Amino acid sequence: MIEWVKPGGDVSDAWESNAERWLAWARTPGHDIYFWQVNWPAFRELLPHAGRRTLDLGCGEGRVGRELARAGHRVLGVDSSPTLAALAREARGYEEVVCANASALPWPKDYCDLAIAFMSLQDMEDPAAAIAEIARVLEPGGCLCLAIVHPLNRPPEGLDDYFSEHRVATRVARDGLEMTCESIDRPFQTYTRALASAGFVIEDLREPQATSTQAAKQTSLDRAARRPYFMHMRCRLDGRGWAEPARLSPRRPRRA
Repeated sequence: MIEWVKPGGDVSDAWESNAERWLAWARTPGHDIYFWQVNWPAFRELLPHAGRRTLDLGCGEGRVGRELARAGHRVLGVDSSPTLAALAREARGYEEVVCANASALPWPKDYCDLAIAFMSLQDMEDPAAAIAEIARVLEPGGCLCLAIVHPLNRPPEGLDDYFSEHRVATRVARDGLEMTCESIDRPFQTYTRALASAGFVIEDLREPQATSTQAAKQTSLDRAARRPYFMHMRCRLDGRGWAEPARLSPRRPRRA
């Protein structure tokens, strides 16, 4: 069951308040089928091989970092929620986990060659500042892979006013567990402009889809086979950034 509810307070504070509920939702085996069957498998195909260091931005309780570590990545984690950062640290898989704001990362320039922002940028008040910080700690030519809620995956009133930001809270209940996820709906260009300004070039963009076989086995995945729920991007840091195109002066008519 999905229910849209009124959000309250800061988004980061909301995730801290719901940390224990999120822990149960994320770690109960087989419960979060959208993550395990649709979102994460498709995202994993987008990732480059393990390199020097991988940053997990908005690591939550740490399931993405643990999956990355199993694939050979040396993972650093950061989350603004003290409870979630502590849970990620305790569960292992990370070389280091810090509680910090994504717009002020505690690592030096050129420290990582890969950054992951899996379903976290839509939960941040200033995603552009976070993306700029990712560019700072990535080495030249480094890679950023990100997953966000698909821009079309929102209630009808959000689509009617697509170009405005909307703070949303979604209460989800299934199999005795309940979780309220708070985030900010934004137009897609908010992210693409921030990426361009920070010097990133988008190499690949994908919309994961549940298969008909998955939808037949899990009726709750039926909609994910017919409409987009998530969007994935792989971006490369080329360092040039985006500049306003020069405006052309109107051409004067030629004399006869």
